[in-house]
Amino acid sequence: MSSKKIHFEISERKLLLRLMDVVTVFAALYLLSFYFHFDYFSFKDSSIASILFLGIYLNLFGTIFEMYNLQVASNQFQMVKSVILTACFTVFFYLLTPVFTPFLPSNRLQIIYFFFAILSSLFAWRFFYLHFLASNRFVKRVVFVCSRDGISQLALELGKADPHYEIAGFVSSENTADENRNKSDFQEIDFSELEYFVKKHSVAEVVIALKETKSIAPDLYQQLLNLLEKGIVIREYMQVYEQATQRLPILYAEKDFYKLFPFSRSNQNRLYLIMVRGFEILFSVLGLLLGCLLLPIVCIGNLISNKGPLFYTQERVGKNGIPFRIYKLRSMIINAEQDGAVFAKANDVRVTPFGKFLRRSRIDEFPQFINVLKGDMAVIGPRPERQVFVKEISEKMPFYEIRHIIKPGLTGWAQVNYSYGENIEDSMVKLQYDLYYIKHRSIFLDVNIIFKTLSTVLFFRGQ
Repeated sequence: MSSKKIHFEISERKLLLRLMDVVTVFAALYLLSFYFHFDYFSFKDSSIASILFLGIYLNLFGTIFEMYNLQVASNQFQMVKSVILTACFTVFFYLLTPVFTPFLPSNRLQIIYFFFAILSSLFAWRFFYLHFLASNRFVKRVVFVCSRDGISQLALELGKADPHYEIAGFVSSENTADENRNKSDFQEIDFSELEYFVKKHSVAEVVIALKETKSIAPDLYQQLLNLLEKGIVIREYMQVYEQATQRLPILYAEKDFYKLFPFSRSNQNRLYLIMVRGFEILFSVLGLLLGCLLLPIVCIGNLISNKGPLFYTQERVGKNGIPFRIYKLRSMIINAEQDGAVFAKANDVRVTPFGKFLRRSRIDEFPQFINVLKGDMAVIGPRPERQVFVKEISEKMPFYEIRHIIKPGLTGWAQVNYSYGENIEDSMVKLQYDLYYIKHRSIFLDVNIIFKTLSTVLFFRGQ
């Protein structure tokens, strides 16, 4: 086989961004200290801790301000905004922690040099990534084995998750001719030409998108074996989808959704659950204290804009389907559901002007720390839904109630990755994220959700 075209996996791109952010910043600071009179940060005189903390702050605030979100990294406007925020907060916190970092220099101009060295180096590297590494030079070319009717939808789902994922063509699972064969947006490859096509177009991967492998023709099966022996990666669609989108393909799996599991061991790991519970208690106490500090402002805003009760409670479905009362700050008009329960939606007319602020800043969620302390909710988990909607959705998605095997949460994988659910279709997408969390639940994923939640709050994306 010819040498494959160079491409980067999603995880490789994120690792490359993190690594090169640190490398370029350190290189800029080294050159600054070598060619100019700059001694605030020096690799010769600085301690290992001060060097280490700069790298930690870069990655920490880069994560919070979405520098490692591939869609943000590939968008010039969003990239510029993220770089500026990351550089500002990195320098600010680095200066405020002299216990671990160098003491403030007597010459305050050194701080300006320090800031612009970080900002300019990040800009230089990120513009290089945007215009070179994020270009079509490094796309990942794949070939699908699937039905003619399914190729467009399959490609659409993966294209949304990774813009560098290119469908070079597909092999139809149908053995019979089709009059619409040439009407597809993707090139259809004959069985006999698959190996030649893979070699000619530097295809990196073949994806099998068939629910039953027995539908693969014997000659195609033999070609797939030959490609496997020659180093071409062959993967099943559900595995590719889950890895690329970070949600479970429940629609594709249909009644065989059990193939998408087993659940994460963390769901029964006593040490993990004890650690998480301790964190939840501490986080809830701090959250309620912060809520008390904000309460006077909220009361004034509620009195002027909402003109009604400050708090409200509502019955939601919790772990194992057991209902509980959830506490929230009211953000809607009084009697908002006098005509019956309906999904909340973006720009909902029932939400008051001050209620929009409460929702976007997530301040309306603060009373739910009481639910966390009571044990009805967790900090991280699927958002609790009302019984009427659970019943309605479960009639169309029988496996919807799987999300009730763990406690509902204040925030979750679906909340930080998808917009507000306005209908059954949105609930289906959010369910895919919830089930992904249940399957892959871990400390690492929990920390990831916390950082994404901070981004949601700081960028005012609550709904």
